[in-house]
Amino acid sequence: MKAIQITAFGGPEVMNYVDLPEPVAGGDEVVLDITAVGINYADTHQTENSYLSPQTLPMIPGIEAVGTHGGKRYLASVSSGGYAQKAVAHKSALFPIPDSVSDQQALCMLVQGATAWHLLKTMGNLRHGQSVVVHAAAGGVGTIAIQLAKMWGAKVIAVTSSDSKAQLAKSLGADLLVDANSGDLTKDLRDANGGKGVDLVLEMVGGHTFDHSLESLGAFGKIITFGMASRTAPTPIHPGSLMHGSKTVSGFWLANCFGSKEMLADVIAELFQLVTDGKLKPVIGATFPLSQAADAHRSMLARESTGKIALDPVR
Repeated sequence: MKAIQITAFGGPEVMNYVDLPEPVAGGDEVVLDITAVGINYADTHQTENSYLSPQTLPMIPGIEAVGTHGGKRYLASVSSGGYAQKAVAHKSALFPIPDSVSDQQALCMLVQGATAWHLLKTMGNLRHGQSVVVHAAAGGVGTIAIQLAKMWGAKVIAVTSSDSKAQLAKSLGADLLVDANSGDLTKDLRDANGGKGVDLVLEMVGGHTFDHSLESLGAFGKIITFGMASRTAPTPIHPGSLMHGSKTVSGFWLANCFGSKEMLADVIAELFQLVTDGKLKPVIGATFPLSQAADAHRSMLARESTGKIALDPVR
């Protein structure tokens, strides 16, 4: 089978398009014939070995794919590496896809969809009328978070890095737009909220973006970090500084939801139903051939992409 393999950690240049033996399923596993592969920002950390969990070499990157087994389509969290024409998945990590949902729409729901859902509901405890700041609003998580937050009655402040991305965020329901390259992000976020501190911030950039977002919080405001795309750590936080304003800083990692039907399978089923009902519109930004996975990573790292990026395993 064709696959992407890395034998040394690094950037997109370490990704090699090669022929490898087909994977073999163990107990309670199946081999999927992959029809679509999802790319996530975490994959760029995986190839660098800067991910939350340590990686081992040689490795096929990727944790998310759509494939068939026994004549049925599944969205899957794969255990053998998703950037391949075949992959192994545990039976508990298979999510049946309704006929009304396409392969690429399904790809948007495992990592990005479930993350957006949990950021807003589980971690953010979002309430009707609250203000939500969505960073990287034109990205995979952001495009879904905007729609869910609006569906659940929030005022959405979308932060984007270009006019085209701002237009996309607006088309998805964002109420207000803020430039990610702002000279004073704290002021701009508060101004967008009528001069008041914001209630909830979904943050995955890190560095100064995190710092300014924390400063933008109002009383009882929350900031949830779920990534660090800038590869720059925020300023360390003294716990005592959170007392003024009764602020909350928390983190989220989707891996902690695996093994829980309620936190993953049920959430994905709910998201699939929203897609079927036309209430949630996944944004498919681009599809690259599997052989050009390195170019897909370069596009993501350069912040050129919007929505979900996929790989076509046939090419």
